[in-house]
Amino acid sequence: MNIRLDTVVKTFETFRAVHGVSLDIKSGELVALLGPSGSGKTTILRMVAGLEFADGGQIHFGEEDATDIPVRDRGVGFVFQHYALFPHMTVAENIAFGMKVSKLKRSTADIDRRVEELLSLVQLAGLGERFPGQISGGQRQRVALARALAVDPRVLLLDEPFGALDANVRRDLRRWLRSIHDELGITTLFVTHDQEEALDLADRVVILDKGKIVQQGTPEEVCRHPANAFVMRFLGDTNALKASVVNGQATVCNMTYAADGLKDGPAELLFRPTDVVWSEDASKGVAATIQRVLDRPGSRRVLAGTTDGTTVEFDVSPDFAKAKGDEGFIEILRPRLFQD
Repeated sequence: MNIRLDTVVKTFETFRAVHGVSLDIKSGELVALLGPSGSGKTTILRMVAGLEFADGGQIHFGEEDATDIPVRDRGVGFVFQHYALFPHMTVAENIAFGMKVSKLKRSTADIDRRVEELLSLVQLAGLGERFPGQISGGQRQRVALARALAVDPRVLLLDEPFGALDANVRRDLRRWLRSIHDELGITTLFVTHDQEEALDLADRVVILDKGKIVQQGTPEEVCRHPANAFVMRFLGDTNALKASVVNGQATVCNMTYAADGLKDGPAELLFRPTDVVWSEDASKGVAATIQRVLDRPGSRRVLAGTTDGTTVEFDVSPDFAKAKGDEGFIEILRPRLFQD
């Protein structure tokens, strides 16, 4: 089932949460909505679910205008961050609940058979008679997913489903969720503020800021070709140096970089800590003095001050031998220049 949002707008009493968002989600695609708090990602998800109604624009499921269809008639499965399981029901009863109240009546035998299939799918076979309080957080989230899948949804919606879990469990669950998606092929819209989670899971990442889409693309596209400084900063550790652009050349401290397409005036040169090489050659990089060397299990991180007073962080191998006070030059391997 493909989903299409056409210039969708949502305004609450004091602010506009979504500013004319247009988005096409292909049938069977797993799309992540990624952005900071207040960027509009959860509001978009809730409008697709029918838990919120758009103030403008349209939402289509395939050829059907779903903009005003009530949530129970949309055919969506919704997984929340905090499970929302019924504590007084067993795992099996939680999974069966949606099938029992559905307009599409099923026999008890059919429901029991479907519950067993889903317990096996989410790797919880044999735990159907336990209660939510008797299983782990990661297992409860698997039950929540099984319950969403039980009603054979046209669309699967996930609202920060791993946010309440610790890092190791989240890592295991997102790999498992990806394998489940590949097996079932359900169109899936996934909301997260965790960059790594979105990049690991999604076919396509949609990055939002202040209710607008600022970039969308494959994980490789948004990582390797950020559209602007916001995307670059949001997707990971970023260093920034002030630049001045004149006639297609950007001057940064003692270095110049090509600035094709930028207008004359101030700019920022952004780069990742992994995109720096320490050099003794003045022709290769920006002059800097080491301020601190921090040890990590598999590497070292260096903090160095440039001549304009900016501190730059970069990663080196564990056998990097320089120390506080040493002078040299930081060669920037993948510089990116941006202007407001």
